[in-house]
Amino acid sequence: MKKILVVDDEESIRLLYREELEEQGYEVIVASDAQEAIEKFIETNPHLVILDIKMPGASGIDVLKTIRDKSRDVPIILCTAYGEYKQNFETWASDAYVVKSANLEGLMDTVREILSRT
Repeated sequence: MKKILVVDDEESIRLLYREELEEQGYEVIVASDAQEAIEKFIETNPHLVILDIKMPGASGIDVLKTIRDKSRDVPIILCTAYGEYKQNFETWASDAYVVKSANLEGLMDTVREILSRT
């Protein structure tokens, strides 16, 4: 079973993503901030990370850099409500960039597509 680490400071988003991903047959680990994300990444060795950008304290971009320093192979999807970050070259280290939406179809399609390659 593929493991996915979901990192978002909003509890409702974490719960929504967890529920949807578990229905798709994935094991889901959640983290609410950058520090917890790094700890859980090291502990669980996920197959994929879904990462929010705007979080209190360290940003998702900081987490992205830390994860890339530890592993270049784990795919990372940046999932944010802010489309303007797509132009930020620091986000280019991710494997995909998805703008948050009430419709999770785009995110779920991206997850399936990325994990089909691993």
